[in-house]
Amino acid sequence: MPRPRILVIKLGALGDFLMALGPMQAIRRHHPDAELVLLTRPAYRALGVATGLFQEIWLDPAPRWNPVAWLRWRARLRAGGFARVYDLQTSDRTAGYFRLFRSGRAPEWSGKVAGGSHRHVYPADHRMHSIDRQRAQLAVAGIPDVPLPDLSFLDGDVVGFGLPERFALLIPGSSPERPGKRWPARCYGELAAHLAARGVTPVVAGGTAEAVEARAIAAVEPSTVDLTGRTDLGQLAALARRADVAIGNDTGPTHLAALAGCPTVALFSAASDPAKTAPRGSDVRDLHAASLADLPVAQVVAALTGII
Repeated sequence: MPRPRILVIKLGALGDFLMALGPMQAIRRHHPDAELVLLTRPAYRALGVATGLFQEIWLDPAPRWNPVAWLRWRARLRAGGFARVYDLQTSDRTAGYFRLFRSGRAPEWSGKVAGGSHRHVYPADHRMHSIDRQRAQLAVAGIPDVPLPDLSFLDGDVVGFGLPERFALLIPGSSPERPGKRWPARCYGELAAHLAARGVTPVVAGGTAEAVEARAIAAVEPSTVDLTGRTDLGQLAALARRADVAIGNDTGPTHLAALAGCPTVALFSAASDPAKTAPRGSDVRDLHAASLADLPVAQVVAALTGII
């Protein structure tokens, strides 16, 4: 008898993808004998493979308004033979994918779209955290137990970085399109000086785009270690497990640090809503200011009480 095929849709971004790993892992436990297929963006293909949850990874073709592309995508979806779809993206795009099945043999559908067999109706207050929302969604689909994501599959060699026993991760980046989500580099520099005075080495993590911030932080506190552009997600998780604390903006690596078990202080401006997107973990503290330029360094230092 052929194994049932299940499609899981999660397109991104990184922080959202990481928080959806708990639901993905719960789906795998609920369907132990199924073939799971992940539909995602190219940027998250490797992460999807690393989870070990999926037999196939499909990349979202983003057909946009090209009718021929939509027809080709419809044909592929229908040929997938899916018994059920878990739409963890719940966007207008994925609602459109649901409609591509309508005139064919439609699979069961878990998501918010009207007409789905296991529809999750959002509460009137849409300020529901994405983890809580996905837990409620999966409960409707018969999956009541959805713990926080287990990131034990993410690991990497960090010995070569030569870091001291005590260090703190500073995560000054965010999406380039959302500059309002960034605490100023000069503030991170002052924080780095405070950490160094407490015997905790500041370590800047992020992509190559954060190299400018790393240099600005090091100009204030020369003991700062710059790892921007030098770590993959596995190494970042390994660093988070060793770090005393992580302090970062509302961005994917901050979510990763919290989920890996690192005490985390997350900084939020009016550009994002912590009620919906705050990191989750064993010890997470979030600070808010309408503009992060107005968030005092002293307030961030005070949030470290009991951690360092």
